[in-house]
Amino acid sequence: MAEHVLEVRDLSVEFHTAGKVVEAVRNVSFHLDRGETLAILGESGSGKSVSASAVMDLIDCPPGRITSGAITYRGEDLLHMPAGKRREINGRKIAMIFQDPLAHLNPVYPVGWQIAEAMRVHGMPAGDARRRAIALMERVGIRDAEQRAKAYPHQFSGGQRQRLMIAMALGYDPDVLIADEPTTALDVTVQLQILRLLQELRDETGMGLLLITHDLGVVAEMADRAIVMNAGEVVETGAVRDVLKHPSHAYTQKLIAAVPGQGSIRHSAIGVAEPILSVRNLNKHFGAYHALRDVSFDLRAGETVAIVGESGSGKSTTARAIVRLDDADSGSVHYGGRDLCALSDKEMFLLRRDIQMVFQDPTQSLNPRMSVFQIISEAWRIHADIVPRGQWRERVLELLDLVGLQPEHADRYPHQFSGGQRQRIAIARALAMQPRIIICDEAVSALDVSVQSQVIRLLDSLRDRLGVAFIFIAHDLPVVRDFADRVVVMKEGVIVEEGDVVQIFEAPVHAYTQALLAASLEADPDQRGKHQSESA
Repeated sequence: MAEHVLEVRDLSVEFHTAGKVVEAVRNVSFHLDRGETLAILGESGSGKSVSASAVMDLIDCPPGRITSGAITYRGEDLLHMPAGKRREINGRKIAMIFQDPLAHLNPVYPVGWQIAEAMRVHGMPAGDARRRAIALMERVGIRDAEQRAKAYPHQFSGGQRQRLMIAMALGYDPDVLIADEPTTALDVTVQLQILRLLQELRDETGMGLLLITHDLGVVAEMADRAIVMNAGEVVETGAVRDVLKHPSHAYTQKLIAAVPGQGSIRHSAIGVAEPILSVRNLNKHFGAYHALRDVSFDLRAGETVAIVGESGSGKSTTARAIVRLDDADSGSVHYGGRDLCALSDKEMFLLRRDIQMVFQDPTQSLNPRMSVFQIISEAWRIHADIVPRGQWRERVLELLDLVGLQPEHADRYPHQFSGGQRQRIAIARALAMQPRIIICDEAVSALDVSVQSQVIRLLDSLRDRLGVAFIFIAHDLPVVRDFADRVVVMKEGVIVEEGDVVQIFEAPVHAYTQALLAASLEADPDQRGKHQSESA
């Protein structure tokens, strides 16, 4: 057999932080051949991104240190070659695209200039680099590429920015493309478009694709082989069908069992009681853009209404209009016999405790300079009648226990927790107000499947125990299938379909709903390719 285009053998990486040594990767081995897709699968902290960063020489040393192992490209030892030669390989022969393109594109330079820069630094003449950049933008599906090359990153959608990152990586037709969670934050239809593009490019150029992900649906759709990592070690490896259909390791089995949308569809137990929240004919403009068009729906006590749709469909704008973070131009939101849209700021202040919001990114929504105790109890400083000051500590500990955290967590800070734990803290903060309604705006979309499953079970138990009603905004349809009672489908600011979860998932009427469901990937390699034909 010819030598592998990329091979990692017995790689170990450790980080020295705060007087402590963390073994991030231990004795990891894998290989990649041209024309194949290898998926590295695992949860946050498993070591998959650190392994990829070692291949690209992107580990900060210090505090990181590669303590053992070898990484070879076409038989050449990357770890011991001169820095100048390593730079010639990185970008030209081994390229990488990242999870968050907005964080890796410079906001002050046009995108065409940035794509061309990646080629200029490797010696391509400026004129040739510009022409190549425009051609690559066209190849990855950016329309009117010559004009759009002059635009800036903020003028593109999330899916378009990911396409730009792919174009940047393809400047020299690399042998290896490393894609680190390239579709995690994207809508299902955009995700499928990006995955198709990567497949086409792999087949056209013969490059090897190293796909780092925690999404088993992406692995089932894309990969030839998979390795599963946990706590810095490879626990299972094999053909993707063997790994997903016949997992041998308990950790792999746990991941597969946590994938949403596998069981029977939830049948709502909510009757026809009077709604506690009625949204009627909401309209909202941002300049000339009509973001919401006559949006109307009801929410009942103890019910979960999911709002689904692609980015720009109006889901989050609806949520923000309900809680008056953005005021609607017209329409009403009736709660407790009062129209929230017509209340003064003082009147709205008194009602905010009843309708709380949990945001997508707890890292951004939790103050890093406040302890967990301060974060949860802050609401009681503002609304002093909820909990007497002498009972704050006791109540914070009760809330932490309610969301599955420990008493000692009260005195820690957000950076000392995992993503799933931070989201639990955000939920505890919302519960501190004793709300009747919680709006979850993509609250589980960025979490690993097992953590996502834990948070959904937590929300489910809160609904049953406390009677809390949820407005659940999501683009992850299997999660909606497991958690929601009713589903509202939005497109371009309009509700195109609404119904109970069984009707929406088993007998969708609108073509847009059908397209969303067809683009949702399943963690089943036997279903590979089905999504292309159904959503074509």
